[in-house]
Amino acid sequence: MKRYTIVMGAVFAFLLVLFLVVEVTGVPLLKDPSPWLGSGSMMVALLGSGLLVADVVLPVPSSAVMVAHGALFGVVGGTLLSVGGSTGAALVGFSLGRRGGPLLARLVSPEERARADHILSRWGSLAIVVTRPVPLLAETVAIMAGTSPLGWRQAALAALLGSLPPALLYALSGATATALTSGVLVFGLVLLVAGIFWLVGYVAEVYLLEKREPRS
Repeated sequence: MKRYTIVMGAVFAFLLVLFLVVEVTGVPLLKDPSPWLGSGSMMVALLGSGLLVADVVLPVPSSAVMVAHGALFGVVGGTLLSVGGSTGAALVGFSLGRRGGPLLARLVSPEERARADHILSRWGSLAIVVTRPVPLLAETVAIMAGTSPLGWRQAALAALLGSLPPALLYALSGATATALTSGVLVFGLVLLVAGIFWLVGYVAEVYLLEKREPRS
């Protein structure tokens, strides 16, 4: 799967360059969105969620936005807003992958594409869940999953499950006014939860495969 790996690396590199370009230009809203997230109004809620959706192609400080959601709208409201924005970003990335499917078909051999489709059909949902808290990798996985036979419903559910832990933890951080002191701890907890999701999914997959195998 050499060519497929190269394509995935190219997608990651393109997103990285795009993020760096926006960082260098110093767009105030993307550098520090806190001045625009100062009240618990509907406009602020839409802005925060919109920023999280735009995170699929722009270097949005998503953790800061999620913390602000918690501080402004409480744990429940902040979590829902962040989950909606993060899931939306994953689905936008998935849509980009769908549109790029024909191009990928011209870049890789049918055998390699079939092998990659098989892997993504089997593990794509779990990959989306596990990588949601990881910058750049989350967007890359969502885009590549869109090039596979993975369905929209599966992708949406995976994005929802993967977005919930960080959204909840950051909302808790914001609601309890501990954003400055617990940012690293929260990110560590998010990665831990993602790892647990991966482990549970792997064990479930192995169990289901064993159940499908005919007994001698």
